[in-house]
Amino acid sequence: MSRMLAGGRRFIAVWGLVFSQLRHHRFRTLLAIVGIVLAVLTMTLLAGTGYGVLETGESQFESADRDLWVTSGPVALSAASGGFENTLYDAHVVSSEMSEYDGVRNAVPLGFHTVYVSDDGSEFDTIVATGVTGSGSAVSISEGEGFSGGDTHYAGGEYDGPMTHEILIDPQLADRYDVGVGDTLYMGGSLAAAESNEFTIVGISGTFSQFLGTPTATARLSELQTVTGTERVDAATFITITLEDDADPEVVQAALQGDFDEYEIRTNAEQLNAVVQNQALVLAGAVTLVVLAFIAGLALTANLLALIVYQQRETLAAINAMGVSRGTIVSLLAGHGFAIGVLGGIIGAAVTPAAAAALNRVAYELTGFEGLVVVETDVIILGLVVAVVMGTVAASVAGWRVSRLPAIDQL
Repeated sequence: MSRMLAGGRRFIAVWGLVFSQLRHHRFRTLLAIVGIVLAVLTMTLLAGTGYGVLETGESQFESADRDLWVTSGPVALSAASGGFENTLYDAHVVSSEMSEYDGVRNAVPLGFHTVYVSDDGSEFDTIVATGVTGSGSAVSISEGEGFSGGDTHYAGGEYDGPMTHEILIDPQLADRYDVGVGDTLYMGGSLAAAESNEFTIVGISGTFSQFLGTPTATARLSELQTVTGTERVDAATFITITLEDDADPEVVQAALQGDFDEYEIRTNAEQLNAVVQNQALVLAGAVTLVVLAFIAGLALTANLLALIVYQQRETLAAINAMGVSRGTIVSLLAGHGFAIGVLGGIIGAAVTPAAAAALNRVAYELTGFEGLVVVETDVIILGLVVAVVMGTVAASVAGWRVSRLPAIDQL
């Protein structure tokens, strides 16, 4: 019983000294807490960014409302033109053939090209334009009537029919040029082509801007191919396939893959995985940043707490000389680090949602995607736990090293 009382009194005394030290050295305590907060924010926001990017990619594929994706080689940026590589050729013919299979409701080729666009024909910006086939039924329109009639320009593959010069634009592009349904924009794959092709806006649609995260214009695929010079090979980026409600995606996928073995035919999940694999270096870099953030946070915390302990070496030596054991000194410093870790971790966890919201606003301005930073509760809790562990361990190690120094040398 006496041992328990003695232990309790020692515990109270140690924590009394801990809080006394925290109050007495306010600036050093504040500096250590700030270091912990920054370490927590770095870890939670980087982890939230990595998770958010993957979740955004998955949601974009799901929101596209397609069941299968047909590609010919990786979907990547073209070093020559700065736009997307459109490596799927004879897109109209291939998509038409795929539409005839059992279970397929429609197969739509899509082409993405970087184009020049202007409202006055003199000053041009570059955007991504999307080409669709038919009447544009794959596009959701919020304003306007959309494309009128069919694709007259394709003309069975001759590309000699009249061009309708109709486009759909997204709300961002409409705001940029202060235009709407009935107004016109110049657009083409080169400045010369853009200056000679004036398109009439027939609708407002955010379908592809939500998918790509950038302002877009949508035209009929054949007309977009003509103004970008890719009509000779009927190039597209990929073909999207929508299945009948009662169709089995795996069965249809196997049937199509067996007859079109020169193409890659993937489900939503498989296509997302393919995109992720193509960005392996980016993902590796993100993982490296998270690891480095943890190491940097640990190093910063350890150095700050080691500095605090070093500056108290004379006080600690005096306490040791008075007969206080090394174990008690280490416990005192461990409690010091624990308190700082808890305070810094709580503050870091508390400000993480606000910091993520601010970072999301910046990311939206830069990329056009919303919610790129998704910080889950588990990540915040993990950040808090790591902060407490870092503070306690760093202070304990520093205290153990100082306690081993001869007290007479420090006095």
